[in-house]
Amino acid sequence: MKHLLKLGDLTKEEMLETLGLADQLKFERKNNIPHPRLAGKTLGMIFQKSSTRTRVSFEVGMYQLGGNALFLSSRDLQIGRGEPVQDTARVLSRYLDGIMIRTYKQSEVEDLAKYGSIPVINGLTDYAHPCQVLADLQTIREYKGSLLGKKLCFIGDGNNMANSLIVGCIKTGMSVSIGCPAAYKPDADIIKWAHENGDLTITEDIYEAAQGADAVYTDVWASMGMEEEAEKRKRDFAGYCVDSKLMASAKPDAIVLHCLPAHRGEEITEEVFEQHANEIFDEAENRLHAQKAVLVQLLEDR
Repeated sequence: MKHLLKLGDLTKEEMLETLGLADQLKFERKNNIPHPRLAGKTLGMIFQKSSTRTRVSFEVGMYQLGGNALFLSSRDLQIGRGEPVQDTARVLSRYLDGIMIRTYKQSEVEDLAKYGSIPVINGLTDYAHPCQVLADLQTIREYKGSLLGKKLCFIGDGNNMANSLIVGCIKTGMSVSIGCPAAYKPDADIIKWAHENGDLTITEDIYEAAQGADAVYTDVWASMGMEEEAEKRKRDFAGYCVDSKLMASAKPDAIVLHCLPAHRGEEITEEVFEQHANEIFDEAENRLHAQKAVLVQLLEDR
């Protein structure tokens, strides 16, 4: 693994190796076993989209691994004033050991990797959210013992989360069902890939989607950058809510996951959120451990 740009670039073996390392680093952290495996390394963190979990988990992760992290907003960089991505990539490659970027266009992440000479991590784009899904898979495995043969149901917008969940789950042997309005399906190329490589169902019937699910996942109806569409999306997604009635279609021991922040009363009810809060916040914690695993894999031997 040279970069983490999207999960489609990784093999099943690479993903499982990352999850195994994440489990090891989590165990060491919980037992106060130091692991300064990135001592002297510096990660540059470019944020064109703000974040709570991404910034804190990467910054703390680098600290716990013995390295340093630099927060770089678009206001701090010439890239925010029109400098080409390829020039920024080549300059930062002279200073840093790795780059994490959270931005809008997937092409910006790809260009950083193409023109730079250091590892690049996709912290989120409108197309993909690989770091979140690695944490999700770690959480599912913790609660269910394995991933192979399990079913994940996603309710809501076929956005970056749905795209990455489809790829990550199918590559690790899970089946996926998506309950979404017809106009909000995941990326067409990812759907095509999934039908050729695994078990994917897309339906407007959320109860059909949730039938027999081991994990039920949801996300906000209007992601960052879509605020002007919020009212329209509230109308379009009316009924696409993870509530107790929907959970009755899933397996009795199904877990609930949410990448956060959550809009209670929209994509998930207060009742279901609080019933499954332990799972959701274990998932949030696992961002730290999964990303530390990625950082070690990409930066340790540079």
